[in-house]
Amino acid sequence: MKHLNITVKGKVQGVFYRKSTKAVADQLGVRGMILNEPNGDVYIEAEADQSTLEMFIEWCEEGPQDAEVSTVESHEGELKNYRNFEVVKRRS
Repeated sequence: MKHLNITVKGKVQGVFYRKSTKAVADQLGVRGMILNEPNGDVYIEAEADQSTLEMFIEWCEEGPQDAEVSTVESHEGELKNYRNFEVVKRRS
């Protein structure tokens, strides 16, 4: 099990990026959270095994139909043992 902190840059807000990512995460069995950043980026925390995370990152690089992803940055972080994958409205 690994934890990744992922930042997605580009035209990724207002294109159902969060909702689509949650659907993909649920399908793959990825746990974590996703939220819109004030600067226009999307921030994701994802937990799964290595091969699942690789598939998830590949999807993040494409995104939903109307998204235009310019870059995806990911860094390994500390496991938080999320129970599911949720869309968060704002950082708490």
